[in-house]
Amino acid sequence: MAEATAGVPTVCPTILYDDAKAAIKTLTQGLGFTEEAVYEGEDGTVMHAELSCGNGRVMLGSRGREGLFAKAMQGAGPAGVYVVVDDVDAHHARAVEHGVEILMAPTDQDYGSRDYMARDAEGNVWSFGTYAPGSAG
Repeated sequence: MAEATAGVPTVCPTILYDDAKAAIKTLTQGLGFTEEAVYEGEDGTVMHAELSCGNGRVMLGSRGREGLFAKAMQGAGPAGVYVVVDDVDAHHARAVEHGVEILMAPTDQDYGSRDYMARDAEGNVWSFGTYAPGSAG
């Protein structure tokens, strides 16, 4: 298993979108991700993008491209991604302000977390909460 380098995530979900540019807009404006890199083909297709939230990253690109990964991912999805945030209510308010579909409003969970759930325009489910996997307690 790879050694963790400080600040560098060792697990990065990768999602392909029919409209990757719209997904980047939703994730950055509506869900608070930071655009780290976007590489486009000559036709404007998003070949590869990296967005961060805290010390985590998600990679995404456009469907319909050539290559082994694109072929393996053909027909894949939707995906579910969980993201740790400090202020669930403020994060939720931002998502609502930007028209993100909310599946579950901020809710206190029996296991001590406060979570909410949203769906992007292509059906992927994004959960945001205070539970941090691997943390003590």
